[in-house]
Amino acid sequence: MPSLIRFLVFCGIVAGLVYGAMFALIMFVEPKPREITVRIPTERVNPEPGSRVAN
Repeated sequence: MPSLIRFLVFCGIVAGLVYGAMFALIMFVEPKPREITVRIPTERVNPEPGSRVAN
């Protein structure tokens, strides 16, 4: 039984550390908004008639 309690305490401490790290990230890290450009090949936008484009 003592090893079970020790294991549960260990799991609680690890969970607390993970929760604390996530909270610190939320509070101290500010994301920087930026523009994203995604290039789409012309073949996917305007396929030629009769050709098959794999997705």
